[in-house]
Amino acid sequence: MTLLGIVLAGLLLGFANGGNDNFKGVATLHGSGTLGYRPALAWATLTTALGSLSAVFLAGKLLAAFSGKGLVPAAVAATPAFAAAVGLAAAATVLLATRSGFPVSTTHALIGGLIGAGLATPDSHLVLATLGQGFVLPLLLSPLLAVSLTALLYPFLRRVRERAGIDRQTCVCIGPEVLHTVPGHLAPAQAAALTTEYRLRVDSEANCRLRYVGEFIGLPANRLLDAAHLCAGGAVSFARGLNDTPKIAALLLVGGWLSPAESLLPIAAAIALGGWFAAHRVAETMAHRITSMNPGQGLTANLVTAGLVIGASRLGLPVSTTHVSCGALFGLGAVTGQANWQIVREILLAWLLTLPVAGALAAGLAWSFARF
Repeated sequence: MTLLGIVLAGLLLGFANGGNDNFKGVATLHGSGTLGYRPALAWATLTTALGSLSAVFLAGKLLAAFSGKGLVPAAVAATPAFAAAVGLAAAATVLLATRSGFPVSTTHALIGGLIGAGLATPDSHLVLATLGQGFVLPLLLSPLLAVSLTALLYPFLRRVRERAGIDRQTCVCIGPEVLHTVPGHLAPAQAAALTTEYRLRVDSEANCRLRYVGEFIGLPANRLLDAAHLCAGGAVSFARGLNDTPKIAALLLVGGWLSPAESLLPIAAAIALGGWFAAHRVAETMAHRITSMNPGQGLTANLVTAGLVIGASRLGLPVSTTHVSCGALFGLGAVTGQANWQIVREILLAWLLTLPVAGALAAGLAWSFARF
């Protein structure tokens, strides 16, 4: 298994990660009606790319964590066949979920790949203490933290809004409406009198956005909230790029052919391409199928997600952006009573299957590479 094979496995995993994860930072922007699909996608791609590039300076601990060293013997982690098995298995798992529209964790898929390849590689064994403390606990705790923080933060921010005198406003539509057709020989004034009248009606939910009226620190509340929401969405995407890129780039460090910077840059490009061309199915699930939301609720979820993921990246903890962002949406849906629990159950099932599927694929690939 040459350098080319490892690079191709890493690039495929980067593309898969982009397709599944790119929209998670801006799903609330789109779901709340703040941005359309294409503007939200462009914002996510740009800020994720900035996070990926920043990983060169800020996320060195994750490069070490996902090299496999400490989880399996160093000699095994340094073999090209091991890295290729992990990368290809994780990529196939994430691509399958992306095709189905389920947001899953690339982190979870990578850990499954590391476990499966580690078990199937000759003369290898797993260090269970490292597996539990360094990988499993952060992944299990992060979505629970996201659910809890969102459920606590949203009522608090709602009370702050009410005390600041900021009220919610729903739009209505008023204007001329065509009622029926008339003979063409009538004068324009006569035709207009017969065919139109003014009516007042509440618009459909798809075309009618909740807005906030009032001021906060002297600025229009609605514009201030939209700006904060945009920044929070960008922060989540930046955090995702910072958190996920080094995990995937760690595969390219096997063999010592590439430096950390040389491994991070091509992965960043692959993530951006996957995010632009393959994100639409997961975007629909994240933006519309988990829970309905307004801009204030979406901002709350994004603030929780950004804080947890950026903090974890700085500490070198392999939390999943997917688990955190979905956990925030689950918590939001629970506290507002708008959650689609059928979709939530399906997503949780996809999460449960991610690790064993990736592990089984990696074990099969590692076994094959060792013999052929």
